Amino acid sequence: MLRFNDYLIEQKNTHMTHVEELIFMKGVQGTRQAIEFLRDVRDTLVSNAKSKVNITVKWDGAPAIFAGTDPSDGKFFVAKKGIFNKNPKVYKSESEIDVGGELGEKFKTAFRNFKDLGIKGVIQGDLMFTNDIKSEKIDGISYYTFQPNTIVYAVEKNSPLGKTISKAEIGIVWHTSYSGNSFEDMKASFGKPIVPKLRKSSKVWMDDATYRDVSGTATFTDKESKQVTKLLSNAGTKFKRIGARIINDISRNEEFSKLFTTFNNTYVRAGTPFPNPGKHLKEFLKWMDNRMDKDVEKVKTQAAKQKVKNKNRNLQLFAMTKGAALAGLLSLMNDVVNAKKMIIDKLNQANRMPMFLRTVNGFKITDQEGFVAIDKLKGGAVKLVNRLEFSKANFSPDIIKGWQK
Repeated sequence: MLRFNDYLIEQKNTHMTHVEELIFMKGVQGTRQAIEFLRDVRDTLVSNAKSKVNITVKWDGAPAIFAGTDPSDGKFFVAKKGIFNKNPKVYKSESEIDVGGELGEKFKTAFRNFKDLGIKGVIQGDLMFTNDIKSEKIDGISYYTFQPNTIVYAVEKNSPLGKTISKAEIGIVWHTSYSGNSFEDMKASFGKPIVPKLRKSSKVWMDDATYRDVSGTATFTDKESKQVTKLLSNAGTKFKRIGARIINDISRNEEFSKLFTTFNNTYVRAGTPFPNPGKHLKEFLKWMDNRMDKDVEKVKTQAAKQKVKNKNRNLQLFAMTKGAALAGLLSLMNDVVNAKKMIIDKLNQANRMPMFLRTVNGFKITDQEGFVAIDKLKGGAVKLVNRLEFSKANFSPDIIKGWQK
């Protein structure tokens, strides 16, 4: 089984885990990491604390773009996520860009503007805008707005940043750099400044995803620090009480842990907080029964149906025998989620620009998509996202997305 840091390197930066999901996905190691990550982020939000983690901001950009120098021939390129496939798809001229429509034009704009930035190695970022900036009034204030996905970013027209963005042909937030002798072997580096190493261009607005408390207000009070500490201490106590063997038994049953995580995501998609552990477990068992009945209906032959029934019976038996441990892990997870929310709420006080959701009834103020915490020494990273708000907005038909314009 891959260690957590190996998993991140293996997947480059095309996937990252929510901190609370480590509990069921990675067992003892993941649970310990979840608690330690949140403790370290808490420490960064306490005055004069020495930070063990870097924090980056998750910007709601799209698409993900890679740019840099192909180590095999030294030529500049732009690429999509397929860069890390066995046969990487990279574009080394505008004429090679075979993506159609608006997306193709975005990649061509990226190629024209990024080739003169002096990029060394490979860097990855989220595209924020090209020719799709709007002029809009929100609550009586004139903004330049751009909406690559769900969040509408707004910059006051008369501000220095507004004047900069008005001249730019493209906007991007860089967040990951890569090094290596081939695309397949490249290792990711998270959370380090990228923009200072690049040439400036008036046609490119770019920023690093590095978290900066420019407001000076994103610091826990003594009371808040104690509240977060208590939640994490409670999680640690429950962690010890449940025991390492049974926690690993649950995570190593990959089919079951995947099923359990899928069920948990039904709450997330609905924007509903997790219930108390007893109700949570009861609803999971009912959901699992219904899901398994559907699995049986999907296959045709009697032999296939019996095979599915046998597999389902084993999963149900596993769930019943691990019931007490699952309830304990759910209680632990609730502590982690509540501590995470307090941390996110504090981090959001340092927002760099106004953000909104475009609803069917007008604009609604929102926060960043989330943050990423990166261990400075070990290199692991996890997502800190208010999933109840952001995921609900992603799936809500009342929120108008960027691709719906």
